[in-house]
Amino acid sequence: MTTVAEGSGTVLTVPGDGLRGLLRRPVGAGATATGAAPSAKAAAAAVERCDLCAEPVTEAHRHMLDVQKDTVLCTCGPCSLLFGQSAAGGRHYRLLSGRRTRLEHFRIGAPLWARLGVPVGLAFFVRDGASGEVRVGYPSPLGVTRSAVEAEVWEAVAQGYPELAELADDVEALLVHRTEGADEHWIVPLDDCYRLAALVRTHWRGLSGGTEVREHLDAFFAGLGGAAAQDSTS
Repeated sequence: MTTVAEGSGTVLTVPGDGLRGLLRRPVGAGATATGAAPSAKAAAAAVERCDLCAEPVTEAHRHMLDVQKDTVLCTCGPCSLLFGQSAAGGRHYRLLSGRRTRLEHFRIGAPLWARLGVPVGLAFFVRDGASGEVRVGYPSPLGVTRSAVEAEVWEAVAQGYPELAELADDVEALLVHRTEGADEHWIVPLDDCYRLAALVRTHWRGLSGGTEVREHLDAFFAGLGGAAAQDSTS
C-alpha cells in the first residue's frame, strides 16, 4: 500500500501500483499521460493485478472501496461481481460506479462556500453510509485534509438539486473545481478524487503549485468531460 497524502486530517491510502497506473493515463483513456503507447517491455512490467485475488486485470478493470480502511482496490471481473453484491461485500467492500456527470447549472456561491470552511478551490464531498455524515476532502502538496460538513450547511448546498441526494454513499463524490477562475461541479466515482489527490501531490511545485500542476489539472478535467461524453453515447 502507498500513502497518497498525509494532511492535518485523515491519512488517505490507496494501492500503490493501482493508482500509479491511473495517474499515468487520463480518465477514460488507454494511453499514457504523454499520449504515447507504452512499450511491450514497460507494459509487461506494469501489469496490474486484482488486490483481492492477485489475478491480472484488464486496463478497463473496476475499482472497489474497502470502506473500513478507506482504500481503493483494483478488482478483476469475478471479484467485482462477487464482492460488488451487498450480500457478499456488506459494509466492507463497495463497488465504485463509473458515473461521471457534470452539473451544468449547479453553483455554490461565495458565502455558502465560506460556510463550508474549505480554504481552497478544489474539493470533494462524500456521504458516509454508516453515519450519514458528509465529509469534505481537499488535496494539497502536503496531503488530503478531511473534515465534517455541518448538516445544515450541506442541506443548503443540496437544496433544489436532487442529484446530490442521489449520491451513492461512500463511493461517489461531488467534485468541485473553483481554482484559477474555473467553475466546474461533477458527480464522480471516488477513485477519480484519489487520482486527483495523487496528481496534485506529484506535480505541485513551489508555494503556488506552478504551471505544471495547473496543466495537469486542466488535462484531468478535460478527461472527465471526454469520459462523460463517451458514456452518454455508449
